[in-house]
Amino acid sequence: MKAGKKILTVALTAVLASSMAFAGGGKEKAPAGTAGGEKVTLKVLNYLDMTSANSADELVTVWEAFEKANPDIIIEREDLFNEPFHQKTEAYAAAGQLPDVLYCWPSGRSTTLHAKKLLKDLTPLMKRDGLMDKYSALSIDPKVQSGGYLAELPIGVTQTHVLYVNTAVLKECGLSIPKTYDELKAQVPVLKAKGYETILMANAESWVMQSCLFSDIAGRFGGSGWDQKILNGQAKFTDADFLNALKFVKTLYADGVLSKNTLATNYGDVIGQFATRKGAYLIDGDWRNGAFITDKSTGQALIAPEVQKTDLALMVFPAIASAKVNNSTSVIVGTGWAMSAAIPAGSAREEAAWRLIKWMQGKEIQTWRVSTGGSPTPSRTDIDMSALKLEPIQQMVGSFAKQYSNSTVVIDGVFAASVCEPLNTGLQEIGMGSKTPEQVAAEVQKAFEAWKAEQKK
Repeated sequence: MKAGKKILTVALTAVLASSMAFAGGGKEKAPAGTAGGEKVTLKVLNYLDMTSANSADELVTVWEAFEKANPDIIIEREDLFNEPFHQKTEAYAAAGQLPDVLYCWPSGRSTTLHAKKLLKDLTPLMKRDGLMDKYSALSIDPKVQSGGYLAELPIGVTQTHVLYVNTAVLKECGLSIPKTYDELKAQVPVLKAKGYETILMANAESWVMQSCLFSDIAGRFGGSGWDQKILNGQAKFTDADFLNALKFVKTLYADGVLSKNTLATNYGDVIGQFATRKGAYLIDGDWRNGAFITDKSTGQALIAPEVQKTDLALMVFPAIASAKVNNSTSVIVGTGWAMSAAIPAGSAREEAAWRLIKWMQGKEIQTWRVSTGGSPTPSRTDIDMSALKLEPIQQMVGSFAKQYSNSTVVIDGVFAASVCEPLNTGLQEIGMGSKTPEQVAAEVQKAFEAWKAEQKK
């Protein structure tokens, strides 16, 4: 373990041990039933991307610090990322063996947990500890979670679509940031002549296109409330608006704006491609800035701060001539922490699990996540962003809301996983040319109708 990490852990632990000032701002009480020295063991499923800068630091700053400050709680933690995480979550849910505390989505990939009410409503505990005014109203609005209650306490609000721009590459090629899709399309042959891809994307993972680009594209072609019209039976996925959005994806590949090479690019590899200037642009979510900043454990950044300042810019996808809405990005309440509904109310295990969730979503850890790029837009309202030493790309993400005037829904945050699955794979198949937009639209509509029929049973 690095000496710097030891110092950080000792300092943080000392603060916690002396004041025990957790998320509510008051003194934390020991879990009920532990006064006699009895320890509570919590099983935790954690979502951890080891490719992100400071991911190793999380193990020390977040987890070891909590355990040292809470010797009466034993953490048995499982760290997974991407598809393995979701597959394990579904397996736990199917077996009725959900961990006590787990990382969770407000909908989408965590639909099973919400639909089957496998997560505890955190509102009573929030109110009991006077925490309701410590979080933004949107982040704790029960209506934005698919179960209709506060099943997970979100880290923040997430902008799932960001166009990261390497302005140095554009300058080298005599280009500037495009305002329209036609301008972007015209850059393809110029960039190719210099050996650059136009847009880099990790489309080997099926969720990336849907979440980081298509959700915004669907909103642009469908207009405000397009998703609710489908849910209410006023429109279909096979109608012209959604179909035109799918056709636009086909156009992206046909025009060379997106290369078919992206369909073989994994999520862990694309950051290196962008950092080494393999392309002019990268499409990802706002969270991806955390992959480029300085890793505290090594002192190294994938893109040095001085280069971030001079060579990077963030924007949304350029205006599309045939779209109903432009200058937009897709936005959703972020991921966060949840508690298994199987934990008995009032038990020592519930108190221990709640203490962990409060710590994970408290001011100290949310501030750390902001500073390390893990949470660009925190849910806590008591964090002074101006007081933090943020790298240029973090500052860009922090002010990214100024880059757009319209927001669109994230599709897997509105529709069930069974509806999104044929869409996610269908977007890949459109790129490969193995399915037409019409075929994909029909398959998504069929899945939606099957889901609706299941809800009526």
